[in-house]
Amino acid sequence: MLKSNKTIVIVVLAVQSIVFMCFLAQLRSSYPPQEQKPAQVHILILSSWRSGSSFTGQLFSQHPDVFYLMEPAWHVWTAMYQNRAKTLQMAARDLIRSVFLCDMSVFDAYMSTRRNKSDLFQWETSRALCSPPACDLFQRNHIISKTACKTLCSRYPFSKVEEACKTYSHTVLKEVRFFDLTVLYPLLTDPSLNLKIIHLVRDPRAVFHSREKTVAALMRDSNMVVGPQKNQGESGPYNVMQEICKSHIRIYTEGSQALPSFLKGRYMLVRYEDIVNDPLAKAEQLYKFAELHFTPKLQVWVYNITHGKGLGMQAFDISSRDAVNVSQAWRKNLPFQKIEKLQNVCKDAMDLLGYRLLMSKEEQKDTALNLLFTQGPPPGDTGS
Repeated sequence: MLKSNKTIVIVVLAVQSIVFMCFLAQLRSSYPPQEQKPAQVHILILSSWRSGSSFTGQLFSQHPDVFYLMEPAWHVWTAMYQNRAKTLQMAARDLIRSVFLCDMSVFDAYMSTRRNKSDLFQWETSRALCSPPACDLFQRNHIISKTACKTLCSRYPFSKVEEACKTYSHTVLKEVRFFDLTVLYPLLTDPSLNLKIIHLVRDPRAVFHSREKTVAALMRDSNMVVGPQKNQGESGPYNVMQEICKSHIRIYTEGSQALPSFLKGRYMLVRYEDIVNDPLAKAEQLYKFAELHFTPKLQVWVYNITHGKGLGMQAFDISSRDAVNVSQAWRKNLPFQKIEKLQNVCKDAMDLLGYRLLMSKEEQKDTALNLLFTQGPPPGDTGS
């Protein structure tokens, strides 16, 4: 009898244990799983046209752990150019989300289905598309120029873009077609992404000076930013710059001042002038933010590319140059009348981002001379 009672007790306890375990399993399933960051790191460089973003993108593109694309949302704007810029932000956001997840079928909506890798905008600026598995003629740890890439790696199918993307630990995209950060909040809260934002700004006077050399190339984009009517005449370039400056205020405010909890540690403001003034230190800071190692080979490349003799005259030109001189060329070449007008439309952004106003022609002349005499010649070992 005693033995029978013990058996009953054991059976009851076993049944209770099973019921309890089932209850725990059901309880766990009723709650969403704890958020875990994906293994891949996603970086979005936000900037505006002619702000040094192509160079900053190359800091990441040349890293052997990075899959980089330059302005994939260009395809959205090209296919839907009848629309205004702000109405396309959600379409651009959805495209970059798919690219971050290495789903390149998203380009079906904006490109011909019969496409090659070389149909992708500025594909040759991506080292990842110039090395295996996207191209077999270079190695991943090579520093690859876009000229060599374009010459040797263009005849590969578009499927290689997705194939390559899936083999990297970091995906970095550079974009100039977002005008506030809130439109990107769904990506920052998306558990399938491990997204960080690098917000790159440049002195509006330098941006304006650079834009004057590429008016025709930027005409359609400028029309989409402010509308064709506001982009006409003498006031057109200032209207565009005013909107660009306002967008930097919005992005900075949304990214740092009114800080949502999900943005903590995931937003970084960078001034282009700070990069060119101390490229090695700033590159190291950018890599640390992106969780990348600054290899000795990259250190040499960063030094050489910023201490050359070139003037960086062409759009998307990433050749060796005297980076400080190029970044400050507006001080010697931009008439004070234009500087004064631009400072009026971009004053709030300049104050917020730490750019000092010039108050007279004499001050402009003095700062230009100081730059000329304090900068000195570039180091002899410049590379090419």
